[in-house]
Amino acid sequence: MLGGASCSAEQGPPPDDAVGPVPNLTENAMKVPGFADFIAIDGDTAWVTNDGRVEQWSPTGKRASTDVPRPCGTMAIAAGSLWVANCKGGEVWRINLKTAAVEAKIATGLANPKGETNVIAGAGSIWVPSDAAGKVARIDPATNAIVAAVSVVPETWYLAWGFDAVWAVSSEGKLLQRIDPATNAVTGKTALGDTPGFLAAGEGAVWVQEQGDGTVAKIDPASLAVAGRTKIGDNLKWGDIDTGDGAVWLRTTDVQTMVVIDPQTLKIRARMGPAVGSGALRWTPQGVWTSAHDNQTLSWWSPPAAPATPAP
Repeated sequence: MLGGASCSAEQGPPPDDAVGPVPNLTENAMKVPGFADFIAIDGDTAWVTNDGRVEQWSPTGKRASTDVPRPCGTMAIAAGSLWVANCKGGEVWRINLKTAAVEAKIATGLANPKGETNVIAGAGSIWVPSDAAGKVARIDPATNAIVAAVSVVPETWYLAWGFDAVWAVSSEGKLLQRIDPATNAVTGKTALGDTPGFLAAGEGAVWVQEQGDGTVAKIDPASLAVAGRTKIGDNLKWGDIDTGDGAVWLRTTDVQTMVVIDPQTLKIRARMGPAVGSGALRWTPQGVWTSAHDNQTLSWWSPPAAPATPAP
């Protein structure tokens, strides 16, 4: 099922604050009925949360679908499975990547049952914010059992894995916390700006959306010092963030679809696509996936196909 269209990534002249060339990506927008939102990458396909289900999509159409009462937040892929939070039951569901069958339902509790949260994989485990009072649950994929409950500050909803640590953000506490998987304890904290939210660890730093300030903060993973900020707009509600290919990729709600940030200079390299409301983003070596649930679309942004080589 395609029902989509291809279009150029660049929308007219680059804005005054763009300092680099627009990445040479062409958008293939596929119509996805429902409320396609959070994305997890499985090879050349993407799993997406939707109304009452999760779906697997390739750039040419839907591959699989599994019923989940209310899938919410970002998902993780590990141990041959998709791990997704079910906000209706306060659980983490384990779904087989090959068969799309539900293999387990783990009663973790969820710190933010409204759905702005993360399930992540790292250090051979699955991690999920499990209690608004301040807990992150650690799941062992070998047993599907909770093996630790890490104490964090209240209202910790957002997680990322990178640099051999779990990074956890409390939006209300305006705080980034580093969790050591060897001890299941917080080993450092950093104050953040207004309403911090989704984050990513890669390209030499931890990157946090400061949603209320309209900025992306760069944090040094060793010292936990704020190394700088990039101003994107009036706000960053709600969107998503990822890293890869020497860039920070930011899904935005206002002005454009996504922003590309240089991780060294913190300058905006490009603003790409029209404003299409809130949604998610994931980078891959072959291209970038974005969702736009208000438009009921899922887009695959990839380099144009190379022209065929004439036969000798």
